[in-house]
Amino acid sequence: MRPTKQNYTLKYLPKPDLPREKLIKYGPNKLSSEELLAIVLRTGQKGQNVLSLAKNVLKKFGEKNLPYLTFNELKNFPGIGPVKACEIVACFELGKRFLKDKKTCLYLTPKDVFDRLIEYRDKKKEHFVIFYLDSRNQEIKREIISVGSLNANLVHPREVFEPAVRNLVAQIILAHNHPSGDPEPSEDDLEMTKRLVESGKILGIEVVDHIIITKTGFMSFKEKGLI
Repeated sequence: MRPTKQNYTLKYLPKPDLPREKLIKYGPNKLSSEELLAIVLRTGQKGQNVLSLAKNVLKKFGEKNLPYLTFNELKNFPGIGPVKACEIVACFELGKRFLKDKKTCLYLTPKDVFDRLIEYRDKKKEHFVIFYLDSRNQEIKREIISVGSLNANLVHPREVFEPAVRNLVAQIILAHNHPSGDPEPSEDDLEMTKRLVESGKILGIEVVDHIIITKTGFMSFKEKGLI
């Protein structure tokens, strides 16, 4: 018979199923709310492991209400106590402070990209920028992949898609500036875009568009039927 300790720890769960290990391997987006809360709680109580405790907390208070609960509301819940109550309150307070003024960026049109790249319109060198998006066209992150004259060999699919795979993105938008002021794509632009679109199909990550920007305007590969 296994020790009764299994009732309040996760020691006997297969290692890949442990919340911390799942977060490390797959990232926080792949964990349920129950698993994320279990990481914060760390331990359960006698007769109840931490995942069960997290499930009961969410069932009692609800996901929408949990971020707004006070220390006094949490401390008397069975299995929580003063220490865990402090940790939960502190966790959500940090999140609220850090995200207070953050607005989600949606990219639905080429102009949305143009508006976000105002600092690149006057650059003397070409800057190749990738917008990494989720399935709802919301920005997860943005990276400059290359600076200088661009060609199909300089921008390698590995550099473009490695952050996409790492951050579990659903789609990407390519963008770069033309210091010449002419937004029309060069042969290198066309070849590079074709190569990245094909690579994205293999990985299951859609290349939504490629936007070329200048000081006064932009050109969309999608709108021109080039992608």
